[in-house]
Amino acid sequence: MRTGPDFDETHTLDNGVVLHLRHIRPDDRVELRRAFQRLSPTSRFRRFFGSTTELDDATVHYLTHVDGVDHVAIVAVTDSPDLKDDVGIGVARFIRLPNEHDVAEAAIVVVDDYQGHGIGTLLGMALADAARERGITRFRAEVLTSNDPARQLLMDVHAHMIRQDDQSSVFDIPITNGESGASTRLAIVRRVLREAARQVAGFVRSSLHV
Repeated sequence: MRTGPDFDETHTLDNGVVLHLRHIRPDDRVELRRAFQRLSPTSRFRRFFGSTTELDDATVHYLTHVDGVDHVAIVAVTDSPDLKDDVGIGVARFIRLPNEHDVAEAAIVVVDDYQGHGIGTLLGMALADAARERGITRFRAEVLTSNDPARQLLMDVHAHMIRQDDQSSVFDIPITNGESGASTRLAIVRRVLREAARQVAGFVRSSLHV
């Protein structure tokens, strides 16, 4: 399994920053809070659909204590200047639906000052691999019915609309493997997940019932 418990990848970004991808750990709780504070007010609002200014203890515990099977979170980190700590710059996460074993809700967040360097794509590809290796075949995304760009992206990856009302539309995005253009498709999936996270209440809030 490529994305097993010891998963660790190193990438060099176009700006020269060395990036590490690995699974989240309970001791990431402090850095998770720091990374959240580095999100702009706009990014926080779009991600959590509210004026949340900090993560409470229950949310931090939920986000950092994952089982690695039904709840998987892959973080993107860089080394601190003194090389003693990890600096969090992004996270990709999926949560398997309890009543549909092969479907998971997913989202990706990258701190504002690192956006635009391909980190979301790297996280999206790693998350898709982790999902496939754990028996997940589809990511579920919800977007506002009025959000035409996101809906077009979903059509581009042959997403299947499973329900729609006046407010939102719910799609299933197939996770493919071993086909031509897979990297391009996964990049589009990453954009879809990012757009979904911006446009509707995040799956974290619904999972916590807050």
